[in-house]
Amino acid sequence: MGSALANRIKTAPAGLDCQHDHLAECSPEELREMARVMTRIRLVEERIAELVAGGEIICPCHLYIGQEVIAAGVSAHLRPDDFVFSTHRSHGHYLAKGGDLKAMMAELFGRRTGCSRGKGGSMHLVAPEVGYPGSSAIVAGSIPLAVGAALGFKLRRVDCVAVAFFGDGAACEGAFYESLNFAALKKLPVVFVCENNFYSTHMPLEEMQAEPELYKKAAGFNLPGVRLDGGNLGEVWTTAREAVQRARQGHGPTLMECLTYRWRGHVGPDYDLDKDLRTLEELNWWMNRCGLKKLEEYLLSRGFISGAEAAAMVQEITGEIAAAVDFARHSPFPDKKDLYLGVFKGKQP
Repeated sequence: MGSALANRIKTAPAGLDCQHDHLAECSPEELREMARVMTRIRLVEERIAELVAGGEIICPCHLYIGQEVIAAGVSAHLRPDDFVFSTHRSHGHYLAKGGDLKAMMAELFGRRTGCSRGKGGSMHLVAPEVGYPGSSAIVAGSIPLAVGAALGFKLRRVDCVAVAFFGDGAACEGAFYESLNFAALKKLPVVFVCENNFYSTHMPLEEMQAEPELYKKAAGFNLPGVRLDGGNLGEVWTTAREAVQRARQGHGPTLMECLTYRWRGHVGPDYDLDKDLRTLEELNWWMNRCGLKKLEEYLLSRGFISGAEAAAMVQEITGEIAAAVDFARHSPFPDKKDLYLGVFKGKQP
């Protein structure tokens, strides 16, 4: 086992290999719904990987495979009027928040029926109708946007919550620290969710941060910080519930550092094993801890879902994905005359 991987395992939370200690607090209905969300994200991303490899989707796609637990566990506590701000690795957050799959697929195909009307691509998805104002390809770009939305919620005296998803690389940006400080100072209703997958593009975390345990940075701003296993749904679900409740009740922000791992490369369908940056041993270690597989085993072992029901769910989602791809393929490209439509404030298409 490589020294970098050994160090990451050593610094992981004590409960890293616990199964689902907190899932007993969830109802079978809640668990089945999160299983559906996670399965849907996984199958959508795998289909997108095929379409990218086949040349049908040409925009850069940063796949969320391996990180599904976080999007599902956090979004389970959010209402449609809560806001989620996402990153270049946006598909999982968009789908977990309720974004329309056909509109997302059409956007990846660059079609006019896409959620950004074919102008944004994979990294710039929007679904304001379900509380997803958008994703930003700028590293740490989601963080100040969420803080601004949270300030707006507080000024309007509504009990809505803003969530910023971001990667470990964002902790190198000044916007991260400025946002934590302002949010803590004003006790804003925002939850900071760091999806620490240990690589900023291809730069290992320990080569960027003198203190790689990112949750500790919250202490400098007098706000709660917690490091947790991002593959353990019970742990993510419970921590997110407390963080969202804290924000909604006016007690201010929380920083969640979720240890996770992207199975595919930084961008595209490959695994980045040819770049001499990570090993097959490291990849397999994380894939063997698949949070979706653990949840499926939990549901089956307790009779919350049968094998036939699980298979039917996969079949239903697969059909939905096929319909979305067909919709995208047959949708028109944007018209040149609409180049500036929707770009500036005013009449929208």
